[in-house]
Amino acid sequence: MYIDLEHLHYWINAIRISDDPKRVMDSFWRGQMKSKEWLIEKLTPLATDSQVSIDIFGGWNGVLASMLFQSSMDVNTICSIDIDPNCESVAKEVNRVEVLEGRFKAITADMCVMPSLADIVINTSCEHITQDQYQQWLSKIAGDSMIVLQSNNYQIEEHIHIANSLEEFKEQCGIDVVWSGELELPLYNRYMIIGYKC
Repeated sequence: MYIDLEHLHYWINAIRISDDPKRVMDSFWRGQMKSKEWLIEKLTPLATDSQVSIDIFGGWNGVLASMLFQSSMDVNTICSIDIDPNCESVAKEVNRVEVLEGRFKAITADMCVMPSLADIVINTSCEHITQDQYQQWLSKIAGDSMIVLQSNNYQIEEHIHIANSLEEFKEQCGIDVVWSGELELPLYNRYMIIGYKC
C-alpha cells in the first residue's frame, strides 16, 4: 500500500507533538498496521460506491482513516470516534491534509450512544467492549450501512471481550456476513467480518 510523504510527515508530527508520544507510537506497531492494511485490502472490492462516507468507531489515533484516504477507495468523508479525549487532537494531526479539505473530523464520544448513518461503519475495537455494549452500539447503526468488524484472541487486561475463533466472533457479532477471515499475527490472530445488520 502506498503512503505519500506529505501524509507520513503528519504521522511523524503527531507523535512529536503528542503529550504521550509512546502511546501514539503504539498505533504503528506491525500488527496494528498489518490489520489496517488487511481491512482495506478486503473492504475495497466490496465498497464499490463512489464518494462513500465512513464512520470509524474506536478510531484511536486516526491512522486507519489516513490509510483509507490514501487507498484506492473513493472516500468522501471520514469521522473517527473514540472515547479517549487524548485521541482527538492526534487524529486531527495524522489526518491534517483531509482536515484542511473539510473531509475528516475526530469526535470524543462513547460509541454506545453515537448513532451512525454512514455508508460504511467500521469497528475494529470489539474486544474493548462487552457484548451488551456491542448490542447497544449496533442498534444505532443504519440498516443499509456496510459494517466492518474486527476482534482478536489477544488476552490482555484491556481486552474485556475477546473471541477465541472466527466462528465465535461471528456468533458475537450477529450480522449477515458477506465476507469473513482470519489474519495470523505474531502475538495474536485478528478476526474480521464484513456484512450488514440482520
